[in-house]
Amino acid sequence: MQDSVEKVKIVTLGCAKNEVDSEEIAGVLLEAGYSIDGAAKKSAVTVINTCGFLEASKAESIQAIKDAVREKRAGRTGRVIVAGCLAQRLGPELMKLAPGADLYVGVGQMGRFAEIVKEVQAEREQRIDVTPPHHRWAEVQTRARTGRPWSAYLKISEGCDHRCTFCTIPSFRGGHQSKPIERIIQEANHLARTGAKELNLIAQDVTQYGFDLYKEFTLPKLLKELNKVEGIEWIRLLYFYPNRLTDEVIETMANCEKVVPYIDIPLQHAHPETLRRMKRPWDGERYLGLFEKVRKAMPECAIRTTYIVGFPGETQEEFDYLIDFVKASHLDRVGAFVFSKEPGTPAHDLEGQLAPRVKRERYDKIMRVQQQISLAVNQGWVGREMDVLIEDSRDGWLVGRSHRDAPEIDGMVFVQGEAEPGQIVRTKVTGAEEYDLYAELLRMPVSGGKKLKPLRQAMPALPL
Repeated sequence: MQDSVEKVKIVTLGCAKNEVDSEEIAGVLLEAGYSIDGAAKKSAVTVINTCGFLEASKAESIQAIKDAVREKRAGRTGRVIVAGCLAQRLGPELMKLAPGADLYVGVGQMGRFAEIVKEVQAEREQRIDVTPPHHRWAEVQTRARTGRPWSAYLKISEGCDHRCTFCTIPSFRGGHQSKPIERIIQEANHLARTGAKELNLIAQDVTQYGFDLYKEFTLPKLLKELNKVEGIEWIRLLYFYPNRLTDEVIETMANCEKVVPYIDIPLQHAHPETLRRMKRPWDGERYLGLFEKVRKAMPECAIRTTYIVGFPGETQEEFDYLIDFVKASHLDRVGAFVFSKEPGTPAHDLEGQLAPRVKRERYDKIMRVQQQISLAVNQGWVGREMDVLIEDSRDGWLVGRSHRDAPEIDGMVFVQGEAEPGQIVRTKVTGAEEYDLYAELLRMPVSGGKKLKPLRQAMPALPL
């Protein structure tokens, strides 16, 4: 294959799961002889890996499709393939909203993407290929890594069996489908050989792992096997479902030295009536009991959650209950979303829709409350030691993450000293802000007398 006509440009939108999908697509195409160039000014094919989670994601994906179609008309790309979640979610409707692409293909097709590209290059008519979602795992060794080599996402399952009334994911990702355990271990070894020190296990619900294959929840067994993989030092899990974070899972996490004490467990709310309308389990009291159990087993565990504010029917009493729960739970990290009416979900048509102004006010309040909690939790780390994975170095500061910080989600640790990106170093925390920590290297002190600029002056480009 020669020059730019053989290049494929891949545009990835959305979450880490899509990032993994794009890496698998890229690997399959490289294996077939194509070259991958995300910055190519001219390409034979452009692949848009879309996101369809929220209306805002939908708008971004549609704009990306329109941009690619313009590139096609200008002669800068030969074919345009629209892939992934939004194609699966909207099907033929997407062809009307964003016309001009050559193929609209749904989720789970990574393993056959070389075949897909060949077909598109040979055909002249636009078409759609959206079948009921069924994930086809790509061959492990073909995955083409694009991120930082020391940290990798590893998808352990696809889809979701829960039926939360606000969520669109099961409609386009399908039911829960686990990746076989031997395949995960094979992929973990492959990632370790290519430089990964941190594995971020991702799934809509990691706690459901294995049930469809082995007729039992197999996450503890998987963690014990991954804990043996040479070269891997940190194993992080995203995301937990509340009523399946069992004693066995907690105990296994506590006893596997490579599994970092970090739990991202999207609760969505705490008031029992709001949760009932969401079709979510339990209530705030049971959640507090669960957190107590986690903290007892893993005293340094960082707990993160997300909430939806302004869900249909959320009364002032229910919102006040949520605020009281936020204060009582005293979590390390909290994110919040303003409720978004997603077409096709039961919550879209629920009675009691709240005004945008009310939803925004509630969002602002919950984030202000949590900001003070986050600051207090971070200040509790001052004077203590922690390991930090170094990822960058700017103007005399090392920039990294601790066990408390998932990539691209949580805060950072800014360290004085010298180390190379990809190293895990021991530090002592010297300062704290609402989301970030400051630290110094242990056994490698900063040279005496050197005065560093305040961070916000020294590193204006960093997202603080």
